[in-house]
Amino acid sequence: MSSKQRGKGNRRGGGASNQKQYRNVKSNRNCERSFAQRESELASDSDDTSSSSSEHDIEGHGTQPDFPVAMWDLNHCDPKKCSGRKLARLGLIENLRLGQKFAGLTLSPVGVHCVSPLDREILQSSGCAVIDCSWAKLDETPFSRMKSPHPRLLPFLVAANPINYGKPCKLSCVEAIAATLYICGFRSEAQWYMGKFSWGHSFIELNESLLERYAACKSSEEILEVQNSYINEEQIARNQPKDYKEFYPTSSSSSEDDE
Repeated sequence: MSSKQRGKGNRRGGGASNQKQYRNVKSNRNCERSFAQRESELASDSDDTSSSSSEHDIEGHGTQPDFPVAMWDLNHCDPKKCSGRKLARLGLIENLRLGQKFAGLTLSPVGVHCVSPLDREILQSSGCAVIDCSWAKLDETPFSRMKSPHPRLLPFLVAANPINYGKPCKLSCVEAIAATLYICGFRSEAQWYMGKFSWGHSFIELNESLLERYAACKSSEEILEVQNSYINEEQIARNQPKDYKEFYPTSSSSSEDDE
């Protein structure tokens, strides 16, 4: 072997068996990421954009929905940080008054059933609405004055907004809207709403595998089954000891490098 060939081989780790190991390691790193890994990778993105996320957006993603999207704003949130207020300023959401009825699907803590693909026709014909209130003030929120024939709950998802990043079920208004659209088969519309926020891509990326599983369900009951199964899977994955031996060089490859 010439010195030129030997130098080229050493840059890749040297030797046929070591090149094979290199490919195996690369393949292992491309395996499906766990929720914990996705959360860690996206956390830095959320931190970097937390100071400016209320006004900057990512244009050109998704499709604007052709059905109404609305909200009841209880004025519980900081106007500068509220995603619902930003959507209102952009003219992308309709403000509803207390006592005003909304004919479409409404995301509400007083709902009985989870959002499911069965709700697609309701969204298509009448749209969806969200209640913009503080999680700390649920007891004093007048849900009876926000009337809808289709109140719904959202299943387990994790927030990616800068205020509640990584917290289960603490979604912002736009995240709740996007999750509903995604589960009901309006993926492009969900991306369109999240594209109005610089951190928006993180929400769908962080929850993508779970959103896909929800979107494949046929009923609220199946949604709950997927939710509970997913939580159990993630808990088991988090409790497993980490094994990095597959990434270590073997003794044979080390000896080849020394030749």
